[in-house]
This record gives sequence, structure tokens and C-alpha cells, in this order.
Amino acid sequence: MKIQSCVFNMDTGWVELKYPDGTMLSIDCTAVENEVSDNMRQRSELDWLVYNDPVGYAELVLGGDVESYLKDVSSPYSSIGWNE
Repeated sequence: MKIQSCVFNMDTGWVELKYPDGTMLSIDCTAVENEVSDNMRQRSELDWLVYNDPVGYAELVLGGDVESYLKDVSSPYSSIGWNE
């Protein structure tokens, strides 16, 4: 289903999504970080993503691919993220 709106609420630390049929969904970013990140570098990668691309963050979390993303971006051989 296509996302109608998506924002990161800095007051709550949640990504809030709304779908065209009126369904609303909230993602607790702190809980996601606690579950999938092993270190501060990975937390920083997730923070960057949620602030700069909340839709991408939501799609990543809902797709269940957060750990693969973190593995890719926090690898010392990564060409994205921290090594630029």
C-alpha cells in the first residue's frame, strides 16, 4: 500500500505514517535501534536515515531489512555513509 504521508516526530521519537485508506502506523525508532544496532556507528546511521529520509526508514523497517542495511553501510569497506 502506498504511503500518503510520513514524518519523524522529534517529540516522541516515532516515525508516523498515514495511508490513503486512513490507516495510521507509528514506528518507535528507539525500540528499533535497541533491537538491531550493536554500536554507536549503526545508531548514527539509523538516526541519519530517519532525519533525512523518514519514508526510506519506514520502508526499511517495515520490509524487515534493517540489519542488512546496517551491515552494508557500517562495513569498513562500504562506499557509502561514513567513508565518504
